[in-house]
Amino acid sequence: MRAAVVVRPEQVDAFDILEVPDPVIGPEEVLVAVKASALNRADLLQRRGRYNGPPGTRNDIPGLEMAGVIAEVGERVVGWKPGDRVMALLGGMGYASRIAVHERMLMPVPPNLTFEQAASIPEVFLTAYDALFLQCDLKMGESVLLHAAGSGVGTAGIQLASAQGCRVFGTAGSQEKLEKAAALGLDVGIEYHSQDFAEVIKERTNGRGVDVILDVIGAPYW
Repeated sequence: MRAAVVVRPEQVDAFDILEVPDPVIGPEEVLVAVKASALNRADLLQRRGRYNGPPGTRNDIPGLEMAGVIAEVGERVVGWKPGDRVMALLGGMGYASRIAVHERMLMPVPPNLTFEQAASIPEVFLTAYDALFLQCDLKMGESVLLHAAGSGVGTAGIQLASAQGCRVFGTAGSQEKLEKAAALGLDVGIEYHSQDFAEVIKERTNGRGVDVILDVIGAPYW
């Protein structure tokens, strides 16, 4: 099979398209013919040799999510068959024409989505959903602040929170990013170079603040 392999870390043309061995599936795995993958920040770090995937993955083939068509199923796989359109969250190696995936990591691709659209869902939308609703228990009608509103997790979080009827605040480093975020459901955009997000939120909430904060920036905002 073919894969995008990191052969020149730190360089713009870091990848070469090379022939690599086909994956061999286990009894609870499926072989997926990859139609599309997506780019995440971890892939950029992995390209530079600064991010290692879990055991069993190649560190020179990035790719944390993909969408494609099942080509083969293991003998213990239940509920999936060749020809099914699927997407999956991966430990890596999504930048390849085929990949072995455990059946539990698969999700069906809705019929109204292209493979390109589906491939952009698993990493950021599952991260945002887990953080907002499973970890923080965000409820319908509450308010939330999303830092890095123009990022992958940020844009996913905006759409999920907006669909839940929440009031969504978000920070970003440019008006262009905030305008794009507004089209996804951002209610109040804050350009952090020129505005103090804490003061803006105090003003817009009459001093109450927000119910949940999703912070993917880290220490500078603590």
